[in-house]
Amino acid sequence: MPRIGTLFTLLLHRFLEFSFYAVVTSVSRIAAMVGSYLALIGLVLVSRISWVEKSVGHDRLVIWHRKLGPYSLYLITGHVLLVILGYAGVDRVPLAVELWRMILRFPWMLPAVIAFIFFAMAGITSYKKARAKMSYETWWTIHLYTYLAIALSFMHQILSGPMFIGHPLNRAYWEFLYIYAGAIIVIWRFVIPTGRSLRHNLKIEKIVNEGPGVTSIIMRGRKLDKLNAQGGQFFGWRFMQKGQWWISHPYSLSAAPTDKHMRVTVKELGDHSKAVKNLKKGTRVFFEGPYGTFVAATASKGHIVLVGGGVGITPLRALMEEFDDSKQIDVLFRASREEDLVLRKELDAIADARGARVHYLVGSRKVHPMDAKYISKFVPAFADSDVYVCGPTPLVEAVREACRDAGIPKNRFHDEAFEFHAV
Repeated sequence: MPRIGTLFTLLLHRFLEFSFYAVVTSVSRIAAMVGSYLALIGLVLVSRISWVEKSVGHDRLVIWHRKLGPYSLYLITGHVLLVILGYAGVDRVPLAVELWRMILRFPWMLPAVIAFIFFAMAGITSYKKARAKMSYETWWTIHLYTYLAIALSFMHQILSGPMFIGHPLNRAYWEFLYIYAGAIIVIWRFVIPTGRSLRHNLKIEKIVNEGPGVTSIIMRGRKLDKLNAQGGQFFGWRFMQKGQWWISHPYSLSAAPTDKHMRVTVKELGDHSKAVKNLKKGTRVFFEGPYGTFVAATASKGHIVLVGGGVGITPLRALMEEFDDSKQIDVLFRASREEDLVLRKELDAIADARGARVHYLVGSRKVHPMDAKYISKFVPAFADSDVYVCGPTPLVEAVREACRDAGIPKNRFHDEAFEFHAV
């Protein structure tokens, strides 16, 4: 009898142990499904669907994308750790040994491991501290591998997932999600932009030095009015010149577009922006856009306050031309140095023509704190205005807080921050 009892205890222990690891493995698979689903949603959010961009706004879509990203990465990381733990527990081998066995045992497992590495790289470089230490070009390239990561992980899911093996409806639904998301990305990020670029035949007409490290690119095309672009919006620009064509950069229009011309003004902040001054006349330009709801049409009040920091004044300069004559406009231009007051002559000329006021605030943040009390010194009607702000994040956040303190509702605060846009 003692022997039977011992055997029963061992069997019960083994059963409970097996059940525990089976639960761990099941949880890991659920995490993989949810994480993959969130990753697909994240890519669709930044796939540049025009009617979604116009109704929601590019910045808001990017914020949603960034909020989903960490959860997707956490879930996929949880899947990797838990599935290795589950199988290692059943096989009673070290985790590293089990990982190697899984790579050899399961189809498309090695591509899935590579996909996870790409996901992890994108996640790590999305944190502000990491992002601040790299150029836009490096960040953009790393995030481009996210598309490859999702593609590499697909076959692993279909061929190894118990929820798909022997379940054709489940498999068909999952395949449809991937194909649908892929089609959206291909159509809106490649087919439509390429078609528009060829149709409008945009080329560089002139390069203008606007000041230390600041360059304007004037482009000429045909029937550009058909794009329905507005001052304050931005495009993704791809200049078809050696060293430039492979990456798209988001630059805002720095003048209201016409039927033949568009202009952007770029400050040297990275490898790409430093090289724009060397672009040649006649260079073909491919573009995506226009994007953004940072436009004059969103204003509801008769008084407008435009707050720009450094080169952030460029979309605001374009906005000044878009407001009708019934609007009263105050411009607050923050810069650390006099030489950073780009497009000053143009701002003064527009202000003189339409009766606007431009306040040049040169100096440190301590000198110009940009709180509600300080802004009201220049703009007594601040609390009863629509406020547009563009510039570095600290400036945007300071003005946002000033608007809260002044009782300005969210629908009258319009911002555009200079941060990396999603690919």
